[in-house]
Amino acid sequence: MTRSISRRAFLKHAAGGLAAAQIAAPWSAPAWARPVDGIVPVEVNARPLTSFDLRDASHVRFGSFQFRSGLVLTSPFRKFGGLSSLHLDAAGENFVTASDKGVWFTGRLVYDGDALKGLADVRSAPMLGRDGQPLAAKGWFDTESLTFDGSVAYVGLERVNRIVRFDLDKGGLLARAEDVTAPPEVAKLPYNRGLEALVFIGRGHRLAGTLLAISERSLDAGGDIAAFLIGGPSPGIFHIRRSNDFDISDATLLPAGDLLLLERKFSLTKGIGIQVRSIPVSKIAPGALVDGPVIFEADLGSEIDNFEGIASHVSRSGETIITLISDDNFFVIQRTLLVQFSLLGQ
Repeated sequence: MTRSISRRAFLKHAAGGLAAAQIAAPWSAPAWARPVDGIVPVEVNARPLTSFDLRDASHVRFGSFQFRSGLVLTSPFRKFGGLSSLHLDAAGENFVTASDKGVWFTGRLVYDGDALKGLADVRSAPMLGRDGQPLAAKGWFDTESLTFDGSVAYVGLERVNRIVRFDLDKGGLLARAEDVTAPPEVAKLPYNRGLEALVFIGRGHRLAGTLLAISERSLDAGGDIAAFLIGGPSPGIFHIRRSNDFDISDATLLPAGDLLLLERKFSLTKGIGIQVRSIPVSKIAPGALVDGPVIFEADLGSEIDNFEGIASHVSRSGETIITLISDDNFFVIQRTLLVQFSLLGQ
């Protein structure tokens, strides 16, 4: 994780071959994702990753993660890319994601047994503001974070440090944004270091009804990362201890209740890499400083790129599956990667 590497070498690595074959399959879409005016079909091509370790294809275990499969995704649709978030349904099939430029994408993951095979029936639409105009048209983009409470999607806008909600049962992907009241400190987060992860905590948890909003790298005097509990039984501010100079890029809540933090690092002196930490939700409270172990890490010896989205689900066999997606920044020599791992006993 600490070997020094230049940005040029990183981008050269990220440029891997992009030959692909389109995958098509029937899909029974949620009502809010079915085609209507303003929602367009998107062709997405997929090339499988034969291994995660570039040096040793037989190496499949990385900490508490075991590699299952992965895809390199490309599309002729010019708005495809910049994917910084990921939501999967309970079966790990239907997905919702959003680009940095305020554009929805929905569809279905296609599997061949346990392995990812491609994406099917992908559709796209602009995120709309209260006035019915695209959010991006008013400069409300850098839509970096996404979480769901039922059919209600919460989206974090890093560019303007705001949170909005969309009730997809009322308008589908063309639902209009409604402002979410957040602590005043959210609006004061540093430029380009603002809200990077949102997690809604549902029923059955001590913090049920709480929206966790986590900054990328808004540091207090002690160098710890600011995060917020919005709504729920105990609203307030807490902090996450910064780990190994990594910044937070997304988070997901496991069925057992732990919070997984997806983190990344780009440094000419300390290297480039990603890691995932496990944080007990039971430790989160107003005023708390929380930390947890690193359970997964990878560097440029593996198939990594700018991973900014993480999701979890439980497979039919009872395994907890972790899915990561990368943001290519709409840069031709970066890639949109979709990779899946089994979470092993820690």
